[in-house]
Parts: sequence; structure tokens; C-alpha cells
Amino acid sequence: MARITTRGSSISFIVYFGDGGIESFIVQGGLLTGFEVGSGLAPLVVSHLFYADDAFIFCDANADQIGYLRCVLLCFEAVSGLWVNLAKSKLIPVGEVVHLSVLAAILGCKVAQLPVSYLGLPLGATFKGKWVWDEVVDRVQRRLVGWKRQYLSKGGWLTLIKSVLFSIPTYFMLLHVILVAVTRRLEKLQRDFLWGGGGEGFHYHLVAWDRICSPKERGSLGVRRLVGFNRALLGK
Repeated sequence: MARITTRGSSISFIVYFGDGGIESFIVQGGLLTGFEVGSGLAPLVVSHLFYADDAFIFCDANADQIGYLRCVLLCFEAVSGLWVNLAKSKLIPVGEVVHLSVLAAILGCKVAQLPVSYLGLPLGATFKGKWVWDEVVDRVQRRLVGWKRQYLSKGGWLTLIKSVLFSIPTYFMLLHVILVAVTRRLEKLQRDFLWGGGGEGFHYHLVAWDRICSPKERGSLGVRRLVGFNRALLGK
């Protein structure tokens, strides 16, 4: 997978390799190989992806393909007049890749390992990795610290929970299945803030959280449950 990011008049990119076994198809004159998604008579073949000013190029861990990719980049420089910044480029293997240093030398870039962070999300991380959510929990806790000394009503605390505390993990829930342990931690922070305003010490929770999360039509507060919202986001 290759990411090409423009910075001024230069371009940096990241290349991810598969470990072989991918059927070849014609990309850039038949010189690079992508991968297939799905099964059946007409699977989807992916050779590259574009997002904003980034481009991801998929190819096998093959010295010839890396050489062809280097030639493509040189041709791009000649045609566009832009400079490919190889010093800021990274080559990231997926699975077992032999002679990785040789491939990196051909391309003239650095070597990195999965998982990597892209647009704030950990690419290549296991969905069961609890550490993936540590940053989300830390952000919620840091946001609560700034609210502890504010004099707000219960309605104000509820608004902050719905508009801010609930929105912080939404970005991660678009890609990852939220873990039960993480759900409990985040909902505990929400409960404690609702009944204690982030203050120190113990505060009684006067209403069960299940009742708090019931719809407003039933006379409740309508706070969304994280697990159900996560499923809805992943189902899009």
C-alpha cells in the first residue's frame, strides 16, 4: 500500500507489501500487482486508493515491482515537475517479507512496521487490542479535568455528555468494534460526571444508567449506548 502525500513541491509516500500469493493483473502497464476483495466470478481488484492528497499503492514484495514503482515515480517527477521526497517515505511490510532492507534500498525510503497511525487511526492494529482505545479514554479524562471547576446544572452536564464526551470515541467506532472493557470505562466516566460533575469523592447515582439511556419518549434522558451506536456505524 503506498501513501503519497504532497507537501509543497515535494511528495512523500508509504508503501505496504503483501506476502505474495496475490494474483497479478495489469497496473501501470502490468508492472505492479494489487489484491482481490471478495469471492466469486468477479472479485474486486484493488491496486490503489486515493483519499484527499494521499494515494495508496498495493504491490507484492518483489524487487522487480519495487523497481517498476521507482520508475513510475521518476516518470511522475519528469512529467509533473514535482519532487518525490523519498527521505520522508516509509516502506511497511504486511506479513513475512524477506530482504526488506534490499527493497527499501531500491526504493530509497525508510522501513516501518504495522500498526501505523493514519488520520488519527491505528492501521494494522488488532481489533481486540485494548491499547488502541487508550488514547480515546485519555482524551475523555483530559476533557473532564477542564470541566471540574465549572458551575453547571445537571442539564449542562447532560449536554456536555451528549455533545462532547459521546462524540470523542465516535471517530474510532467508525472502524473498530468497541471492547466491553472500554465501553464500561467510558460509560463510567459519563455516569460519574453526570452525578458528580467531575468533582472529587463519591456521589450517589440516583437513576440506573439503563434508564438514563432510554428514549426521551419514555420519559428518560436519551443518552445513547456506545455498543448500539458502534454497531450502527459499522453497519454503514
